[in-house]
Amino acid sequence: MKNRITMAAAVTALIVTAGCGLASAGEKEPVGAPPPVSVEPTVEETTQEPEPEPTTPSPAPSKTKASKKPTASPSPAQTDWSQVPDCFDYVGKNISKAKAKTALKKASGRIYWRTEAPQLKLNFTLVKAVSWQESGWQSAIKNCDGGFGLMQVMPDTLDHMNQRFGLAYDATGNHQDNAYAGANYLAWLTRYFGDRYFKESYDLSPSKCKSHSSWCLLNVVVSGYNAGYGTVDAAAKSKTLPNPDYVDSVRSLMADCPCDKY
Repeated sequence: MKNRITMAAAVTALIVTAGCGLASAGEKEPVGAPPPVSVEPTVEETTQEPEPEPTTPSPAPSKTKASKKPTASPSPAQTDWSQVPDCFDYVGKNISKAKAKTALKKASGRIYWRTEAPQLKLNFTLVKAVSWQESGWQSAIKNCDGGFGLMQVMPDTLDHMNQRFGLAYDATGNHQDNAYAGANYLAWLTRYFGDRYFKESYDLSPSKCKSHSSWCLLNVVVSGYNAGYGTVDAAAKSKTLPNPDYVDSVRSLMADCPCDKY
């Protein structure tokens, strides 16, 4: 009996063990497979890059061209002439300072009133100073106001001199004529003002003037060359010069002119 019970128990245990190995009809459960694990999507952490700070672009290197050596063309950049006009141009080429000096000397030595006032004489000191003040002894310079050449002769002044003396000065095409026309105008002003205000005296000596601004023939003639005789006439009652700075500059050049080195 005991053996039967033992056999029955063994059979039962065998059946139970065999039944536990069946998952379902025709299916086998994989042995040793790990239980399914739900995998959550991993979020990749991104490190935010800092925004680039605005940078000021460095200035591009300047493309300056190398300065060329000065050419021999006419130029007002002569360091010894300080009366450069605000507006001017050149017509042709300047003559040398030596030729300019020769032309001015010839003009200052001419007698312009041979019959009416032969005693009236100019001097080189006056003519050279006026020319230096006006043009820096540049024969080809043309001011925007119309003045031209060594003596900066104005078109109206040229016409007046040519008509009054029956001449044909070519102040724009001939540097010697330009010097003659300017000096002739100085002589005409000397005669005009000498007769009108100085009892027919034509003495242009600086010794007749108390100062560069006093009412004397020399100062009045210089003033008239720049301002015009009509403007000087208008100031005659008060015996004042309408352009004292100009007169002072010319008078100073008469005493000490950079042109003296030429």
